[in-house]
Amino acid sequence: MAQAIWKGVIKIGSVRLPVKFYSAVHDESVHFRLLHKTDHAPVKQKLVSSATGDELSAGDIRKAYPVTPRQMVILEDEELDKLEPKSSRDIEIKKFVDPDTIDHRLYERAYFLGPDGDSGDYFAAAEALRKKGKEGVARWVMRNREYAGALRYEDGYLMLITLRYAEEVIDANALEAPSGRALNPREVQMAGQLIEALESEFDPTQYHDEYRARVLELIKTKQRGGKVKVKAFRPKKTDDQSLDRVLAASLARAKKAS
Repeated sequence: MAQAIWKGVIKIGSVRLPVKFYSAVHDESVHFRLLHKTDHAPVKQKLVSSATGDELSAGDIRKAYPVTPRQMVILEDEELDKLEPKSSRDIEIKKFVDPDTIDHRLYERAYFLGPDGDSGDYFAAAEALRKKGKEGVARWVMRNREYAGALRYEDGYLMLITLRYAEEVIDANALEAPSGRALNPREVQMAGQLIEALESEFDPTQYHDEYRARVLELIKTKQRGGKVKVKAFRPKKTDDQSLDRVLAASLARAKKAS
């Protein structure tokens, strides 16, 4: 059963809904331990002075922010502590917006919100959000960090997705403008046909971290004492073909597969 990781109170005007936070995603990355090559003892990382090589304790460390390549501003922990946001359990809903108005690049980490106590008002709010088809723009402080987020309806529950700040998103106009030959109408037409041939419903269960699966299979094989066979990756040979020939071949394969 999922364990609550935090508690808060959703504030919508004068309405207050106590909720519990549950992670809606979890990390499936493979994590390794670092061992000494000869005796296999776990190794530790230490902080050392780049000038003397001496090991440093926590009290010897200061934080600094580089303002130029040759200048850094030193900051004390006490100074930074005074700047931290004030602790609160309030999740204040600032406004409700159409989901299409939130750039997908802003979405970051999702949390399910469950009722904390009486569930009547909670599920009434979730159903109202579903009927309106809106998302609430929220602000809150969790574990000494200030967040912005989108409150939405998800499978009968409320979900809160943290949002990146606007300055963290890179606009497309930061990319170099495309150049080269003019569009070929035949290539555009075949590209459209290829899209139509591959059109389908999105099923996330069809996609897996294949590298992770191969690593775990390798670990199981070595754990059993089995013989390890590792095939080197060999990229497929490619030849220089015109785009219309590549599109035509891809379209033929897509039609055959469907």
